[in-house]
Amino acid sequence: MILARRSGVQSLIPGLLACAAVAVAAVAVQALEVRLLGRGWIDAIVLAILIGAAVRTLWTPPASIRPGIEFSARTVLEIAVVLLGASVSAATVMAIGPGLLVGTALVVVVAVAVSYGIGRLLRLPRQMAALIACGNAICGNSAIAAVAPVIDADAKDVSAAIAFTAVLGVVVVLTLPLLGALLQMSGVQYGVLAGLTVYAVPQVLAATLPVGAVAAQAGTLIKLVRVLMLGPVCLALALIVALRGRGADAADAPPRRVPLGHLLPWFIVGFLLLMGARSLGLIPATVLPALGWLTTALTVLAMAALGLSTDARAVARSGPRIVAVVTLSLLALIGLALGLIYLLALV
Repeated sequence: MILARRSGVQSLIPGLLACAAVAVAAVAVQALEVRLLGRGWIDAIVLAILIGAAVRTLWTPPASIRPGIEFSARTVLEIAVVLLGASVSAATVMAIGPGLLVGTALVVVVAVAVSYGIGRLLRLPRQMAALIACGNAICGNSAIAAVAPVIDADAKDVSAAIAFTAVLGVVVVLTLPLLGALLQMSGVQYGVLAGLTVYAVPQVLAATLPVGAVAAQAGTLIKLVRVLMLGPVCLALALIVALRGRGADAADAPPRRVPLGHLLPWFIVGFLLLMGARSLGLIPATVLPALGWLTTALTVLAMAALGLSTDARAVARSGPRIVAVVTLSLLALIGLALGLIYLLALV
């Protein structure tokens, strides 16, 4: 067993080194920006995605380094989310206010309905429209994976929805800071926008850390509320499927269960635990700067992996109707998010 674990760790090393090389290049480019231009106009987190995606376009990673890339893009980034919990206290949560928390839940519900309507209007099958709607409104690939067994989605539909969502998720991370700057949003406003629109919890870090700590904290908290909506949404879909009936062949089949890890991922639990520890004063203040640095470093490494694993050609394979539905759904979600921000007069 020990040998098997050691072999598993060793299989990650080539991919980790590739990601580290891209991350170091991103940090070096940012340092060059500061030297030549006086400031880093493009953050290392964003540069890591761009450099990684450029490398991926010119070079297909061999099988030997893919495990390390996948580990970095997923697990390393999830660890960064856990560490971010140390920078958030209960006071920060209370500062958000009940209006914003309730508003976030309402945005999710409306976004699911609007996205599903767009999908059906463009003649997507019900299951595909539901997958895209939940992925767009809640948490991207995780929501798609959780909803798929509830609605008995076809494997090809799941693959197509995930493929385009993965690519568009990277585009959102890269372009959302530009929208925030264009609208001259404050750290809280931009954090809420990112939390309401970015697909994956870890990607919120990539979209908000270049703007500042306040944006990262607000974005992560709002995103967590969105993720927690996955449980009620899955339950509602299960009830709808049951009312509609699954056909004679499935009448006696046991109901499919959604894995607990999809409803409440481990890194969200870890984030909440560290947030609780910070609120109770269990984390020394002297440790917080080091944790902040480590969070950023892990995020840059993970964004390098995300770039190296992003295949833009997946967009072409997804089909024009799926591309149109996902894009229009995202624009509708951004509109709902901006409406909530200005309705609540956040500053």
